[in-house]
Amino acid sequence: MQKILTQAEWIDRAKAVLPAGGFGNFDPGIIIARGEGSHVWDEDGNEYIDYLIGSGPMLLGHGHPEVMEAMFEQLPRGMTFFANNASGIELAEEIVKAVPCAEQVRFVTSGGEADMYAIRLARAFTGRTKILKFEGGYHGMSAEAQMSLAPSRQVNFPQAVPDSAGIPDSVRNEMLIAPFNDIEFVRSLLAEHGSDIAAMIVEPLQRIIPAEEGYLAALRTECTAHGILLIFDEIVTGFRLAYGGAQERFGVIPDICTLGKIIGGGFPLAAIGGRRDIMDHFDKSKVGADKWLMQLGTLSGNPVAAVAGLKTMEILRRKGTYERLRHYGARLMTMQSDALTTAGIDHQIVGDETLFDILFTNQPVRNYRDTQKANADLNSRYNAGLRKQGIFKSPGKMYPCLALTDEDFDRTQKAVETAAFALGC
Repeated sequence: MQKILTQAEWIDRAKAVLPAGGFGNFDPGIIIARGEGSHVWDEDGNEYIDYLIGSGPMLLGHGHPEVMEAMFEQLPRGMTFFANNASGIELAEEIVKAVPCAEQVRFVTSGGEADMYAIRLARAFTGRTKILKFEGGYHGMSAEAQMSLAPSRQVNFPQAVPDSAGIPDSVRNEMLIAPFNDIEFVRSLLAEHGSDIAAMIVEPLQRIIPAEEGYLAALRTECTAHGILLIFDEIVTGFRLAYGGAQERFGVIPDICTLGKIIGGGFPLAAIGGRRDIMDHFDKSKVGADKWLMQLGTLSGNPVAAVAGLKTMEILRRKGTYERLRHYGARLMTMQSDALTTAGIDHQIVGDETLFDILFTNQPVRNYRDTQKANADLNSRYNAGLRKQGIFKSPGKMYPCLALTDEDFDRTQKAVETAAFALGC
């Protein structure tokens, strides 16, 4: 009989074979054994209500029976082919129907890969090289994306600060950085550099910071005026803020978008979508060898991920789904705000009902630098208190999912009240 290992034993084994003892994603001090619905369990059998949901993709919860049925129907037919498959084509068709900017789609495996190709695609289409991104914006792990993601030192805009070793200065020289939610700075930057910029890449909800009213529309106007492609990174917001993502919710249409997380139903799958004339650069027969963007991937358009994504999207299209998700999010927002207010703790809830978190500050939060003024110690203590009470979440985000139950909300409220009270003591 195989010995059942404790979580501590698994952590020791991880330290021997994994740098920093983890996958680089999340706290390596917890080892998740399984998930079901809105809950996960660690290797010691401790149960948590899951507000991490795999960093976003498990919007329906873990092991949704309809998604599982679709997946199990596909598995005996084949797991991957490195060739077109019908389910991948159907998924592309559904994305094109749902996402306003997507006249065509190209599949990849991860969101970071999609963002990297979107940037390269913009350069291929425009013939320009510079990229404008916003300080604090997350666009994966490419060299360009790792510029001013979470800079530990503040420098004058538009200078870029690399957040990782191993990035040559030549990359920094092609990046321009702007503060989020400051359209006047963007206009001044484009007045000087607009003719050199291939693309502006932005999260419509930057981590958890909402774009101010009219801001995204103003970015659209400026990009059009300067011949710059507007890229919406909708890895997180796609099929979350609305079925058509941020484009549907805010009525602003980019030239290119990137999608991930939800479209794979919990499996590795992401996509670049855009105008047909831009997407033509993936087709050598249309643009020629000099303007062709080479892209391939062993698991791109994987049929298991495609069927899981198709079933997830079918469920999301059902009447009342997004209203229910927003109701759940609003309920979580209110219970936390009430508990922290009662405890006398300065705080703000920042984000959208479908994705948000608490920032311990009484100052306005418009951009990355504002988030850095929040009380990090209170944040750490609050999240630790929630973890002790069986709440599993990221230190900087809370993702509601559609599998939450009234019992989950009752347990969460008790946990929130306990954690908030401890901060006020």
